[in-house]
Amino acid sequence: MNYATIIAKRLELNQRQVEKTIELLEQGATVPFIARYRKEATGSLNEVQIAAIRDLLLKLKELDKRREAVLQSIDEQGKLTAELKQQIEAAETLTDLEDLYLPYRPKRRTRATIAIEKGYEPLADAIMSGKWKEESGKCSEEELQYARDIIAERISDDATVRNRVRNIFRRRAMLTSTLARGVKEGDERVGKFESWLDWKEPISKAPSHRVLALLRGEEAGVLSVHVRPEKVESGEWKAESGKWRMESKDCAEQIALAAEDAYKRLIEPSIETEFRNQLKEKADREAIRVFADNLRQLLLAAPLGQKRTLAIDPGFRTGCKVVCLDAQGQLLHNETIYPFTSVREERAAVNKLEALVEAFQIEAIAIGNGTAGRETEEVVQRCRFKNKVVAVSVSEAGASVYSASDVARKEFPDYDVTVRGAVSIGRRLMDPLSELVKIDPKSIGVGQYQHDVDQKMLSASLADVVESCVNSVGVELNTASRELLAYVSGIGPALADKIVDHRNRNGAFADRQQLKKVKGLGDKAFEQCAGFLRVRESGNPLDRSAVHPERYALVERMAKSVGADVEALMKDRELRGRIRLDDFVGGDCGLPTLQDIMRELEKPGLDPRAKFEVFEFDKSVTRLEDVKEGMVLPGIVTNITAFGAFVDIGVHQDGLVHVSQMANRRVSDPAEVVHLHQHLKVKVLEVDLRRRRISLTLKGVE
Repeated sequence: MNYATIIAKRLELNQRQVEKTIELLEQGATVPFIARYRKEATGSLNEVQIAAIRDLLLKLKELDKRREAVLQSIDEQGKLTAELKQQIEAAETLTDLEDLYLPYRPKRRTRATIAIEKGYEPLADAIMSGKWKEESGKCSEEELQYARDIIAERISDDATVRNRVRNIFRRRAMLTSTLARGVKEGDERVGKFESWLDWKEPISKAPSHRVLALLRGEEAGVLSVHVRPEKVESGEWKAESGKWRMESKDCAEQIALAAEDAYKRLIEPSIETEFRNQLKEKADREAIRVFADNLRQLLLAAPLGQKRTLAIDPGFRTGCKVVCLDAQGQLLHNETIYPFTSVREERAAVNKLEALVEAFQIEAIAIGNGTAGRETEEVVQRCRFKNKVVAVSVSEAGASVYSASDVARKEFPDYDVTVRGAVSIGRRLMDPLSELVKIDPKSIGVGQYQHDVDQKMLSASLADVVESCVNSVGVELNTASRELLAYVSGIGPALADKIVDHRNRNGAFADRQQLKKVKGLGDKAFEQCAGFLRVRESGNPLDRSAVHPERYALVERMAKSVGADVEALMKDRELRGRIRLDDFVGGDCGLPTLQDIMRELEKPGLDPRAKFEVFEFDKSVTRLEDVKEGMVLPGIVTNITAFGAFVDIGVHQDGLVHVSQMANRRVSDPAEVVHLHQHLKVKVLEVDLRRRRISLTLKGVE
């Protein structure tokens, strides 16, 4: 099988591009490395295209592995004909392959195998060949039933039959949902799924979030979900061949009975399972795409930067945990204040915060947005600081997961979970990416049905997103955590540990080349990772950029061509303007790489993330009861789903902007209109205090 040909056709890419990409992947190159540093080889394919090639290549290899097992199994049975072998080798999908294998697959004990054991296969053969007649056959109904069991299984195993039924399902299958048997409408579990108690729609129109909602209801034992056409006549799916056109009325009657049984008992349930799985996989992929898009936006959220930060993990009864961090995020001090227990304690809390801000020269305050978050913001606003201090509400999602993790215990072995959680809140204000990579992406709280989707597929997709984000931003070699380094192209957890251990024993890396002194980091790993690592204090200015070391000599030639050194070339736009890129095209270096190099020389190590902007909620709206219909309020997007976006308006309950309320036009994907952490204004459509739901709109909001 020529993988490149198949992949190029399915992904609508140039075959040469696919061949070179496969070659690089087989050599151990990562997706970010290929996309960034091998543009000439791939024709400038992006990360999404390269990842698609990688994933389809893996599927095709798995298909071939299964193909070999099928061929071996049928051959060992002595039933592998030249025609069958050719059909198996030509099968392009796993479904086609399994259909061909079905008649030969070792079966569990079925009604057909029992009938064969009892000796009724000759009778089944006679009926299917049209040679049996009821008058002369003198068979009892029990004997005929055994024969029909054998015939029914043969019909079910017929690839042509199964494909005809699949085509009917594709055209007419409905997704239906009813109350599960034994569950009464008054059952407390029903309330959550009451919208789906009598649901029906074509599978082609069922959105991913609805599919997952119905399946969740089924998993909970509340709903009965089916994926099948409403009525199918046998004439629609019977294969047009000799075995269906019987001259013998007696044989035709028995085969008709067997066919009806085959459809109801074997074919329909089997094909329904196939379509349910396909529907679930499609829904999973869409939910994972939404999750991945949200995660990317969250990881690439604007960093405040290296500022001395005071972080607060709010709480009413247990108090607010306060930590002070230096500009690098190192813990300097921690204590607990109790501003909500009495007026005296509130004054003491204000005095304490003012003193800590002055003592540690605090530049920013990070306040967790969970329980007591808005109330803590009000306490901070009553403080009178001598210098200007930025106060920011920060998402706590995943902070508790981090604080109880092995990573947090290693980082802060002498502190409890409350201190670790507060530190995480402060650090994610300073640099969201560096802090959030320490948390399982599934726990960050920006997904849709993340616990219902295929976990292996979800983990792989989210790992790709984190790797992409880390490498697009770049990593400072001498300050990066193990967790951050592990996502750098070509490194991984084991090498990340070795890099940090080497750094701890020998001090900071002076330049990129010193990476080669790390035990176990060979030439291949260096090639993959070096361009994504920064050494800010290096004597070589290119070590602070995304220019790969393999191109240093080229940059030196470019500088020499205009009578300057590399440092001067990076500082002087006029010098860079005198370079003729065409003069340096050659070998494996073309214009795409040269243009990337020139962009890096202009802004070395440029952070692609947006500039940080301070956001403030409406100070008069702090509780759900304060929210009134018609209000226009500032909000921040916290999650994007297929059906809309959730917006935090500062009342401990996010409101929903349904996709239909996003614009005065049809919006198919909410991500077209909003992005995660976007600051916007929303109008309140409805407030449901009982169910604690807020409906919002972006329409008519200025």
